[in-house]
Amino acid sequence: MRKEGRFENGGVYHVFTKSIAGYQIFSYPEDYMRFIASLKYYQMPRERSFSSHLKINKKRIFEDSLFNVIKEKLIVEIIGYCLMPTHIHLILQQLKEKGISIFMNNVLNSYTRYFNLKMKRKGPLWEGRFKSVKVQTDEQLLHLTRYIHLNPVTAYLVDKPELWEFSSYKEYCGLSERQICNYKEFLDITPESYKIFVEDNIGYQRELAKIKKLLLEER
Repeated sequence: MRKEGRFENGGVYHVFTKSIAGYQIFSYPEDYMRFIASLKYYQMPRERSFSSHLKINKKRIFEDSLFNVIKEKLIVEIIGYCLMPTHIHLILQQLKEKGISIFMNNVLNSYTRYFNLKMKRKGPLWEGRFKSVKVQTDEQLLHLTRYIHLNPVTAYLVDKPELWEFSSYKEYCGLSERQICNYKEFLDITPESYKIFVEDNIGYQRELAKIKKLLLEER
């Protein structure tokens, strides 16, 4: 991973960040769901913060009229995501100049304010600036989506990726009414084929995680 640099319009990036000192920042379903909703909200420029918008409109967090997303105004396209208790993975395409930087700052700052108010704490929540890697090929993108969707399984939080409600996996498999990602423009694969592609790699990814852990412990 490299630290955030200049993002190219049209470029696709794996964006990753984690909490300070492994602090658990998502503890309850409502925490995860609020963050996911903010991803959709901040895809385009907004006059008010997400929390203010929720209060003013007094609507359910995923009610369509809450977002009013206009495709021509989007600054990023969300291709995939996975939220973990201490970190997040996003796959983003930049559509407007500085789109990813603006989007990430809005999303991360919004959740920090929400979390600090809820937990009655002060100070930063995330470990420095987010990191990113540019995705170079369609094949790399496909494997990257599998990697992030298997994170909860690799961490033994669930046995199968569809049991984790806080990633885009169920969208990819046609199992979710929630529509956050525009992955179909980037990946030519059926929901059935994608499910097989991901689940066939569960054992391998878990073994890799064990090896990585052992190597780190030996240092």
